[in-house]
Amino acid sequence: MTTNRGPLVRLYLWGKTEDDAQHPARTVGGCTRYSKKCYSLRMVIRGELLHGVMLETGTTQSELSRISGVHQPSISQFISGRVQMSDDMLERLLSCMGYRLEVVRRPVKSDLRRSPERSWRLHRQLSTHLSPSTFQEWRPTMLRNLRRLRVNVKGQPHLRNLDRWQDLIERGDYSGLRRVLTGLDIDSVEMREVSPMGGLLSQDERSEVLGLAL
Repeated sequence: MTTNRGPLVRLYLWGKTEDDAQHPARTVGGCTRYSKKCYSLRMVIRGELLHGVMLETGTTQSELSRISGVHQPSISQFISGRVQMSDDMLERLLSCMGYRLEVVRRPVKSDLRRSPERSWRLHRQLSTHLSPSTFQEWRPTMLRNLRRLRVNVKGQPHLRNLDRWQDLIERGDYSGLRRVLTGLDIDSVEMREVSPMGGLLSQDERSEVLGLAL
């Protein structure tokens, strides 16, 4: 797709769309490259999209750094995925190569692995019970669980996520708690890996949620 403001790079946040058939990918040097007029990705991999446009336009990292003012090591980290790149940064870099970014959002069923999906189902059930009164009942248990987790948990992002849980609980941020309990984004999934919500569901309810009830 082109416009009078330059070629369009289309970023699909989730899943495959009908445009995939219209703009088939080709593999060059081990990298997947899409039509020059329109890129279609099946997941959020901004680094691969940026790299594809750089290949398409023959732009090196050092050249892109000089044009954009973004340090070359940062561009390298964006491409490799070691550092997350925002849509704003991606659009800034693409514009230096004559491309614009279009972000397309549409609902697509999650493909969580078994363990994260079980955790999501249990936390989603807790969300149905969350209210100001139940929060006050749960608060001592959650804080006690956090203290226990801090003794056993090591490394990042787990320690950082324990701090985030602590902040949500101490502030009584019900909206923030619900987002973590029900979210399918990577931050929510990782936060649930060190959840302080253990022991808040009865065994019968856990079994029912997980489809294990006889």
